[in-house]
Amino acid sequence: MFKKILIANRGEIAVRVINTCREMGIQTVAVYSDADKTALHVLVADEAVCLGDAEPTQSYLNMEKIIAAAKETGAEAIHPGYGFLSENSRFVGKCDQAGVVFIGPPAQVIRDLGDKITARRIMADSGVPITPGLTSAEADAAVMRTEAEKIGYPVLIKATAGGGGKGIRIVHSSAEMADACASAAREAKSAFGNGDIYLEKFFTNARHIEFQVLADQFGNTVHLLERECSVQRRHQKIIEETPSPIMTPALREKMGRAAVTAARAAGYVNAGTVEFLVDENNNFYFLEVNTRLQVEHPVTEMITGIDLVRMQLEIACGNKLPVSQKDIFGRGHAIECRIYAEDPENGFVPSPGKIAYLKEPSGPGIRNDCGVYSGVDVPMAYDPILSKLIVHARTRDLAIAKMVAALQRYVVVGVKTPVAFLMDVLASDAFAGGNVFTNFIDTHFSSWHPETGDADLALLAFIADEMAASRKTGQKISGEDAILTPWQTLGAWRPGL
Repeated sequence: MFKKILIANRGEIAVRVINTCREMGIQTVAVYSDADKTALHVLVADEAVCLGDAEPTQSYLNMEKIIAAAKETGAEAIHPGYGFLSENSRFVGKCDQAGVVFIGPPAQVIRDLGDKITARRIMADSGVPITPGLTSAEADAAVMRTEAEKIGYPVLIKATAGGGGKGIRIVHSSAEMADACASAAREAKSAFGNGDIYLEKFFTNARHIEFQVLADQFGNTVHLLERECSVQRRHQKIIEETPSPIMTPALREKMGRAAVTAARAAGYVNAGTVEFLVDENNNFYFLEVNTRLQVEHPVTEMITGIDLVRMQLEIACGNKLPVSQKDIFGRGHAIECRIYAEDPENGFVPSPGKIAYLKEPSGPGIRNDCGVYSGVDVPMAYDPILSKLIVHARTRDLAIAKMVAALQRYVVVGVKTPVAFLMDVLASDAFAGGNVFTNFIDTHFSSWHPETGDADLALLAFIADEMAASRKTGQKISGEDAILTPWQTLGAWRPGL
């Protein structure tokens, strides 16, 4: 096993990886930008290397600096987390050249699956059902119209590269086609440096269901059941759960088998996720493969008892999978809510700033993968995710109730968050009934506004009192008003070392 690894990421995912490494006795190296010098992942790692300017291209996206940091600190491997360089095949190639293990799939697999057209061809050739549409890039709006009329409106114009909801347009009629193609191509070019687009069928009431897969270097591939990820805003997931409310043993067997087939057809190694769209008749279609650890991986861990980061490390180190498909089954129900610094009343725009006060919920079956603390700044330069709140219970109804109760005890002051919004979503009849589709938020919560009252004022008074008490013993960092204890400021430590 590796003795030391570098985590080429920040925030809650970097802390998450560090926690498993600590459990395994692996030393960790954090990297950080100038904006993150007091970030939690920097404080909890064994070592930390500054990459420089907050601009991502100068720090978390700078391949040369990250590989140099790994070589200088003696890190044998790099865990990319998600986002940044996690799905960059060039970075994997540079790691290979430098003799540093990339904890993820091979470069060629990332290239093939990162191009949606290539991925669709691989899946079609292997018998995995794909959404009706083109299997090649197309720039001519007239050709797009012809294909759309063949498969029926509405259709999606999609970028062949990238993800994150960029380069996507829904087209409802031929009159919209030219503008949709042009704007999707422009956005794709700006976001990914590649303006190629294609067309596929858009399903109005579709579910987004994905299967976690693991594959070792010896041809062993398994799936770890499904995740329901249909509650989204701007094509980005905000609530995930497992099992899916619509899943039956027969459908799970069929989709799981397709996910394993997809991974094997692509030559996949390490942890990945095969994503599907499921229509109202429970027909499923391949969407894409995410060639990294997913944000929502904790719900899978909660019901299977399998640490996915540990599995990533074991596979990258050259070990065989310690489980076969017959060993994998789920217990109970798990739900994850993503807690962002964002404003749900204003189109979910980012809400950067200083976290004046943070109080996390805790208790049996409650897990909070967090990357922040009271007093830390949430920079504008990066994805504004603060944490992922996960609950586990015996049934779906109990898990919903537990999540609502946990959110009621989740206090974040200083930046806006969707906590109140998430509580209302979970408490809705539509969610309780499992009637979730990718257009769920637009359908049910497009004009959402929070209720406010005396309870909010009482909460603020309580927080002010708590902060006043903590300042009596609190410390400052570089003149900032960060309320920290020695357990945070001393950094990583281990008794007896």
